[in-house]
Amino acid sequence: MNHDQTAGMCASSLAVRRQDRRHARPMYALPVRPIPLPLFHAAPHAPVSLPPRVTDGAGMFELMAARRRIAELEAELSAARDVASTDPLTGVLNRRGLDAAFRRELARARRSGAGLALALIDLDDFKRLNDVHGHQVGDRALVHLVDVLRAAMRPADMISRFGGEEFVLLLTDTALADAVAALERFQRELAAQPLAGDLIRLAFSAGIVMCDETVSLDESIRRADAATYAAKRAGKNRVMAG
Repeated sequence: MNHDQTAGMCASSLAVRRQDRRHARPMYALPVRPIPLPLFHAAPHAPVSLPPRVTDGAGMFELMAARRRIAELEAELSAARDVASTDPLTGVLNRRGLDAAFRRELARARRSGAGLALALIDLDDFKRLNDVHGHQVGDRALVHLVDVLRAAMRPADMISRFGGEEFVLLLTDTALADAVAALERFQRELAAQPLAGDLIRLAFSAGIVMCDETVSLDESIRRADAATYAAKRAGKNRVMAG
């Protein structure tokens, strides 16, 4: 079989295959029905409500937190008032603190009918103590005096640093004679306890007056200061009533 015959046979076979392909049924001609899908409608969002016990508990926590914060603020305010009313060296009341304490105790004495004594204390020979031993020893002497007085005074009594080596005492529910006896006892306590490490014995002079609602704090201190000056002129380490 020559080349032309072979070519004719191939062409005839190719034509038959093409005709068969045109009449052939497609393999995937089956109809496909769409499957209806159910429609879902989202329900409107409803607010979530908590049980009353939960909401009550949350409110209680907020109330507790608020009360705690109020307590903290009150403590800070009280500390600020203490700083503003306290002498930084000795820790006793300063003049501002004394003003408030005097008004409070005078009102209390007026209501109860009890006596209120005011004493002005002046540490004897304090300038010479500073000159000989230095100001650091002088500061220690002031702190030591306050420590001795605090230990000997009643809890209701008050002490204030008036300036330098001067201190004002408020002795509540006390008559004049009892106040004089108390100050003399304070002098003995101080003499029995020398300044630690230096063996320096301290002494003070004091003047005492009885407070009256008709007399101001400044006037009461002026009268007590005059009595203190008289005690120093009489030889120091004395107590004089004004």
